Amino acid sequence: MSAQEKIKTTVEANDVVLYMKGTKTMPQCGFSSRVAGVLNFMGVDYADVNVLADEDIRSGIKEYSDWPTIPQLYVKGEFVGGCDIITEMTLSGELDQLFEAKGVSYDKDAAEKIREANA
Repeated sequence: MSAQEKIKTTVEANDVVLYMKGTKTMPQCGFSSRVAGVLNFMGVDYADVNVLADEDIRSGIKEYSDWPTIPQLYVKGEFVGGCDIITEMTLSGELDQLFEAKGVSYDKDAAEKIREANA
């Protein structure tokens, strides 16, 4: 199975997927840590894919999304964005709206706490 096929299978098989450096419990870069931290704090059930463990996936995910950086968040098969986009969406409430529209469960109170802490 090619890297593209593996990525497609993973993205389609999970409601929320984060391609990141490291894992959700041990991120290995600040940007991955920020996005994983948001998802963890909001109680989102997501699959994490450590791109450092597989060079084919690391380069393949950039081609798959046509996005040059990692981390990359996918919700219900759709590419959402990287760290800056997820941060902005979290602070504006757009990430909540996306999760609600896609039927992804999350802790609304936790999302509010993130916004309050960054106001």
